[in-house]
Amino acid sequence: MAEFRIRRAGASDAEALSHIGAATFLESYTEIIDGPDMIAHCTRQHSRAVYGDYLADPSAAVWIAEFTATGAPVGYAVNCPPDLPIALQDGDVELKRIYAFSRFHGAGIGQALMQAAIDNARGRGAPRLLLGTYQDNHRAVAFYKRHGFTLAGTRQFQVGSKLFDDIVMGKTL
Repeated sequence: MAEFRIRRAGASDAEALSHIGAATFLESYTEIIDGPDMIAHCTRQHSRAVYGDYLADPSAAVWIAEFTATGAPVGYAVNCPPDLPIALQDGDVELKRIYAFSRFHGAGIGQALMQAAIDNARGRGAPRLLLGTYQDNHRAVAFYKRHGFTLAGTRQFQVGSKLFDDIVMGKTL
């Protein structure tokens, strides 16, 4: 099993987060998103500035998973105020992003990142932790269900000219 550490990210981690964010998104959706649309999305949504904004926002929390031997980033997670098209409860938190390189699936990184996100939301007194995910990402949906998330709604997620059907899931805390 790979050895890793999970730590709360700080301002100096924005560059590493932009790289791991783009790389894991590319790895996850290469087979369904056209190349130019993928590059444009990653450039826009996984820039250093985007992660810098999360890290500077006191209502957000970001964690980075690193391979212990090298310190290289292998996963990350972001909690923030929800931006989801469902009825929200006061204090809800959104798990905006949670990814790890597929070669590390099963090593406990996802579990550790999820626990950090849940603990953070509970610590804020959130009634629920919410997330959106591509409905056909069966591995991710199963992972979320194992952690107590259930269907809370739907949304569409646009990358380039394609609309993808997502589900919104929630976990009562």
